[in-house]
Amino acid sequence: MNNQCLQGKKIIVAVTGGIAAYKACDLVSRLVKAGSQVQVIMTTSAMKFVAPLTFQTLSRNPVITDMFEEPKEWKVAHVSVAEAADLFVVAPATANLIGKLRAGIADDFLTTTLLATKAPTLLAPAMNVNMYDHRAVQENLQVLRARGILFVEPGEGLLACGVVGKGRLAEVDQIMAKIQEIMAPKEILKGKKVLVTAGGTREAIDPVRYLTNRSSGKMGYAMAETAVAMGAQVILVSAPTNLQNPPGVRKIAVESAQEMREAVLDLYDNVDIVIKAAAVADYRPAQEQKQKIKKKDETLSLELVKNPDILAELGRHKKHQCLVGFAAETHNLEKYAKNKVFSKNLDFLVANDVTAPGAGFSVDTNIVTLFDKHGQREDFPIMTKKEVAQEIWKRIAQSWHKQ
Repeated sequence: MNNQCLQGKKIIVAVTGGIAAYKACDLVSRLVKAGSQVQVIMTTSAMKFVAPLTFQTLSRNPVITDMFEEPKEWKVAHVSVAEAADLFVVAPATANLIGKLRAGIADDFLTTTLLATKAPTLLAPAMNVNMYDHRAVQENLQVLRARGILFVEPGEGLLACGVVGKGRLAEVDQIMAKIQEIMAPKEILKGKKVLVTAGGTREAIDPVRYLTNRSSGKMGYAMAETAVAMGAQVILVSAPTNLQNPPGVRKIAVESAQEMREAVLDLYDNVDIVIKAAAVADYRPAQEQKQKIKKKDETLSLELVKNPDILAELGRHKKHQCLVGFAAETHNLEKYAKNKVFSKNLDFLVANDVTAPGAGFSVDTNIVTLFDKHGQREDFPIMTKKEVAQEIWKRIAQSWHKQ
């Protein structure tokens, strides 16, 4: 493992009260050997499993155990620790800690510091399988994911309680790999020109009415934001949304499907990657009325005509570009997704079932399946849309190295 990205980094390792606390000793040792400055925080319960002296010796720093202990220098301790951190790791993260963090409870040094930090926060849950599967715990995990908290999934196997199932702390190798992934420079798109479409188009009926869909634009904006962070030059062609333009992204505002088509085709030849995350209306009114339609009869008939299929058109004219489509489905997801990959000449298609909890419109999470042009599929667990975007970009980058 290349640990250059960890050298000199201030990493807070928080240990909560679970039998897996002993594994945190190995984690702290490895981080120190990798050149990180490690500060350990222990809860009262954690000290029942491992003595603070062990972590003090391994980290070469005093261990924080008490909210009200006298500070070594005059600073508000939980604030100074929170501000200094490059990364916050909680291993193990118990159901109790997860519940407190979800509720915003700050009743000890650890929970207070977690609320005060702006550093990336990584939780490694560990608990009995029945606790992990409990609806309250799963809801807490989902809420925290939506807030941007990162996770290392627990492993499956024989637990300390004697039950076999999911809930054991992830192996230290896995936790270290996730830490390295978070801390490593992510300019895998450096030098690439990326075009992203987002939002739901509006098709005018008259001067005050239009046809549209439920798209919030959040997934497309997440794709644009993460692409910039990974070194790309990004142009975002966006239908109307309530979202702020991501920093570093050039935005072109459009409204209708036809306006989006014109903007995308005008840019297409000069970009390397196209992410078609916009929800483009399939149909539009045959004629836009110049004046507001007045209410008269019990029914109103509108003649609709088909909009151009922008994604299919891009596929027909594709040269060097990597073309990625998105598909929101309600049934037969795999059948429709695979058909779109081949019929529209795509490199990848990101599909989701919008009826699934946590994967619908306007929410901050998503559950997607990635299909590629070779017929392969990869299912992702529920993640924030930003995490989904990061995973999609990684798969795109990996595909270049295979060619």
